[in-house]
Amino acid sequence: MQWLECTVPGGHDPDGVCERLAAAGVGGMSVEDETEFREFLANNQAYWDYVDEDLERRFRGVSRVKFWLPYDVDGKAMLQTIRAAGFAPETRIIADEDWENNWKQYYRPIPVGERLVVVPAWEDAPEDGRLPLRLDPGLIFGTGSHATTRMCLERLESLAAPDKRVLDLGCGSGILAIGALVLGCASAVGCDIDPKAPDVAEENAALNGLGPDRFKVYAGDVLTDRGMRARLGSGYPLVLANIVSDVIIPLAPIAREFLAPGGDFVCSGIIEGRQDEVRAALEKAGYAILGHDCQEEWHCFWCRA
Repeated sequence: MQWLECTVPGGHDPDGVCERLAAAGVGGMSVEDETEFREFLANNQAYWDYVDEDLERRFRGVSRVKFWLPYDVDGKAMLQTIRAAGFAPETRIIADEDWENNWKQYYRPIPVGERLVVVPAWEDAPEDGRLPLRLDPGLIFGTGSHATTRMCLERLESLAAPDKRVLDLGCGSGILAIGALVLGCASAVGCDIDPKAPDVAEENAALNGLGPDRFKVYAGDVLTDRGMRARLGSGYPLVLANIVSDVIIPLAPIAREFLAPGGDFVCSGIIEGRQDEVRAALEKAGYAILGHDCQEEWHCFWCRA
């Protein structure tokens, strides 16, 4: 099926434009607006240290509303109604497969370390002897392409063992916990502040033949919710946190609550310039730092309680 993608200027009041379009009968709108983008970054700055320059460039000076109409008689009639309401949309014709499949071309199997290969769900695993970690990236962070994730997976190759339970804090897509299980760990628990994370991570686990008996995911904030910390339990030989510096710093002493004596804490997502600050927080929390990896402009610490 083909569609008309329609774009109208949002001006200084994209929400008002949406209201007028809705009054004309339009549904399913998408707003792209620099002001809202900046407000979103400001309100959520605790959760990242870095924003992709291409993403910032995409929103620079932008204020527009997009909506989609079927490319048929009914859609063309609706377009005339919208024009009669005072709008002059720019239009282009797109097909269902443009939405559903084109983005997949950017994901290919990614060898990580010496033993793993991250394989998109729709691709065949390469026959190279590596252990496949199947993943549907979806809209949740964690695909294996980012340096922070790669460093954690590479460190896991030496730390995974059949008797180990793993806790993944800020688990996102579940890639680290699933990687630990693929590498042979006994079980894993994940936690993320994103309410979508449990469904996505558990679906990715299922792609790897892992059920709830080996992998369970919760949505919650361990920094502020003592009940969630109690629910996650303690005694983990291995705790992972691929987040950002501003979360890792307050998380460092809390992560010790989850660790078994002599357990390992691997933390990543630390951008260049913050590594000394994070190291100091880890040492203050009583960890011995056993390893420090750096790829591109990101850092990863391996610590022991």
